[in-house]
Amino acid sequence: MKLTKTFKSFFENEKSGGLLLLFVTIISLSLANSSFQNEFIGFWEKDLGGHSITHWINDGLMTIFFLLIGLELEREIYHGELSSIKNASLPIMAAFGGMLVPAAIFLALNFGTDTQNGAGIPMATDIAFAIGILSLLGNKVPASLKVFLTALAVIDDLGAIIVIAVFYTTSIAFINLAIALGIWVFLFILNRMKIHNLIPYLIGGVVMWYFMLNSGVHATITGVILAFVIPFGDGGEKSSSYKLQHFLHKPVAFVILPLFAIANTCIAIESDWHEGLSHPNTFGIILGLVLGKPVGILLFSSIGVSAGLCALPKSLKWSHILGAGMLGGIGFTMSIFITILAFKDPETIVFSKIAILIASILSGIFGFVYLKYILKKRKATRN
Repeated sequence: MKLTKTFKSFFENEKSGGLLLLFVTIISLSLANSSFQNEFIGFWEKDLGGHSITHWINDGLMTIFFLLIGLELEREIYHGELSSIKNASLPIMAAFGGMLVPAAIFLALNFGTDTQNGAGIPMATDIAFAIGILSLLGNKVPASLKVFLTALAVIDDLGAIIVIAVFYTTSIAFINLAIALGIWVFLFILNRMKIHNLIPYLIGGVVMWYFMLNSGVHATITGVILAFVIPFGDGGEKSSSYKLQHFLHKPVAFVILPLFAIANTCIAIESDWHEGLSHPNTFGIILGLVLGKPVGILLFSSIGVSAGLCALPKSLKWSHILGAGMLGGIGFTMSIFITILAFKDPETIVFSKIAILIASILSGIFGFVYLKYILKKRKATRN
């Protein structure tokens, strides 16, 4: 299976970004539990224009991350793995299973409690971390597995975005929302008029973000819907969409996501931190990500293939799908993001973040060890 130049570039950036995320997370946790604890944590909580620095990162810079996700999703729909029903059906089925089963496990433990709002937390996959771990296995990884995991994670991100928009919007200021959507319609008209200059779209996007921020709908949704009015053209290197996507890859992977990781993992871990793991919320997150993800992805993929809705590529085995499902349990960025929206209680947020870190580490280790074993076994069988 031949990989496109765009996919290779995307995979390489996500791989490096994932490894950087791991590094900055370790640094952040170390500083948050050192003699510099008060200064380090206090810095991210500093007020800047009425909001903390962390808030500006989560509601502002992360909008750019969602813009990139939207551009990548658009490219996949037009020219990538999602451009045909045949190619898209397997990762779509897998993504559905990878979202529904973890959420069901979480709700089974938390339904009717104060923490049931966290059902969206174990639904997410961190694309950078998952690809970063997969890349550590080197050239033994089949190209089709790289494509499958990437498509799965992109669809998963779209699912998380929909969950945020539908379930984590508390109250809506309809006038502000109408203005934001009106700006989007105006930008759509510019697109249909074949205006390819990026400046009006970016200026319109900033204004749209402001009104979305004050509408009650989470501001980061702006990034996704803005992506779909950026002129795509033929998708070539001269198209506005390609230029913007190419420009954003490195700032997002090497600046925005690391800043998000540092600001949101500066967790002061108390001596009794393990007591929170017995709570249905934290147990539901860990069980949902570590067990629910691989089970859901494998189960729904097999149902799709058995029902004739999709086909398993010749170079992929069911053992590969299970391995990809294990890596899908690395929630991190999106899971932490949803945690911040789901809960208001600081203690619940801290324990949820610790659960996400534990689940992501376990999923990463299980996925890496399992895939290394089956890939090595397959290579030995060939020889």
